[in-house]
Amino acid sequence: MSTETRARPPAAHRRPGRLGRAEPKASDRRRAGVGRLAAVLLSPTLITLGLVVGYPVVEALRLSLTVTDQHINQETGLIERTGQLGFDNYTGLFRGESGARFLNALWNTTSFALATGTLVTVLGVLMALVMHRAFRGRGLFRAAVLIPWAIPTAISALLWRWIFSTDGIANDILNTQILWTTEGFHAWLSVVIADTWKTAPFIGLLVLAGLQVIPAEVYEAAKVDGSSPWHTFWKITLPLVKPALVVAVLFRLLDLLRMFDLPFVLVGRGKRSVETLSMLAWDDMQNLRFGPAAAYAVVLFAYTAVVAYLFIRVLGADVVGRGMEGKR
Repeated sequence: MSTETRARPPAAHRRPGRLGRAEPKASDRRRAGVGRLAAVLLSPTLITLGLVVGYPVVEALRLSLTVTDQHINQETGLIERTGQLGFDNYTGLFRGESGARFLNALWNTTSFALATGTLVTVLGVLMALVMHRAFRGRGLFRAAVLIPWAIPTAISALLWRWIFSTDGIANDILNTQILWTTEGFHAWLSVVIADTWKTAPFIGLLVLAGLQVIPAEVYEAAKVDGSSPWHTFWKITLPLVKPALVVAVLFRLLDLLRMFDLPFVLVGRGKRSVETLSMLAWDDMQNLRFGPAAAYAVVLFAYTAVVAYLFIRVLGADVVGRGMEGKR
C-alpha cells in the first residue's frame, strides 16, 4: 500500500496578489480603514488648529524678520514705509535702551515664574492634603477654594489693587504707608502675592485628584510598618502624586511665562518693576512698531517652548498619557 503525497508548489508558483504582492490580511485592511476614518474625523480639528495657531505663528515669524524703513516722499510729502527682510529686529533686542528694557522684561518674566511657581506648588500641595482629609465642613472648604480660581484675572487684579492702595487693607494690617502700585520691589511683590492667591487652588485641585486615586491600603500598610507621617508623605504620597503634580506645575509655569493681564491691571503699563515680555510686545505693537513687537513675541514663544521641553525631559511630565497607554 503506497501513499501519494502531493508536494506544495514553490513560492514562485503561488498565486500572487495585486502587483505581485501577497493579499493583505483582513486585520491589516481593517486597521487601514480605521486609520483613514480617524484622519477624516480629525481633519476639521487639524485644519482649525492650523488656521488659529499655525498661521499666526508663521505670520509673526515673517513679521519679525521684516525691517521697516520710514521716510518722507519729497514729491508728495507723504510718509512712505518700505520693508525688507533682515535680523535687525532681533539684534536690536540687545542694543541700547531697547536692549536694557528687553533684559529687564526677561528677568521679570523669569522671576515671576520662579517665585510664583514655587509658592503655588507648596501652597497647592498643602491645600490638597487638607481637602483630602475627612473633616466636618470639607465640602464647604472645597467650594471656598474654588472662588479665587473662578474670579477673572482682571477682576482679581482690581480687587488686589484696592487692597494694596495707600489707604487699603494691606497698609492697615502692616501699619505702614507703602505705595504698592508704583515702581520698586513692593510692586513686584504685590504681583507675586496676587497671582499666588489666585492660582494656588488650581494646583490644589489637580493634586487632590491625584491623591484620590491612591489606594487606602498603601497608607494602612505604611502605618502597620510604623512609618511616620513625614516619612509617609515623602516616600509614598509625593511619588504617587508626582504625575499629576508635574503636569499641573507645567501648565502653571507656561501661564506665568506669558503673564500680562495681572501686572498690567494691578500695577499699570510702563512700570519697569513688573514689565514682562508680553507687556513689552504689546507696548511696541501699540506704538506701531510691529517688527520689534513680533520679535519679542517670537522670543517669548521660543523661550516657553524650551522651558516646556526641558521640564518634560527632566521631570518626566506625562502630558499625553503615555504612562497609562503602557499599562493597558
